[in-house]
Amino acid sequence: MSAEIVQLMEQAGPYLTTAASAYGVAVFSRAESAAVDATANLGRRILQAVWRRRDEQGRSELEAAVRDAAEAPDDEDAAAALRQQIKRALRDDTELLAELARILPAGETVNVTASGERAIAAKTIGTAVTGDNTTIRP
Repeated sequence: MSAEIVQLMEQAGPYLTTAASAYGVAVFSRAESAAVDATANLGRRILQAVWRRRDEQGRSELEAAVRDAAEAPDDEDAAAALRQQIKRALRDDTELLAELARILPAGETVNVTASGERAIAAKTIGTAVTGDNTTIRP
């Protein structure tokens, strides 16, 4: 399996399981919902893109994996089975791989190091206070 597929699946995994939990197997026929968060809607778009490109057997397998993930949202095996269905589709269809790469948000790498007593590390922070007897004034 290509490194590109592995990387894409690591990024897409949370979106897929959230969509399965939010929509269940209706994910294949539902439109985007304002009542559902952006993570689930992105997962829905990914699953629909895969669904459109699968044959009847592939669709049945994907539907079963989504149903299992929806019925047991905390089951890592069900989530892994769903990801495996997507990986299989990506191995068979390089155009689908490119489409999903365009759908997913660009990855961002952030390295933060905290060192020393009472050190903190954060990507984004409003106010952080460490130390004894600290006073914050407006």
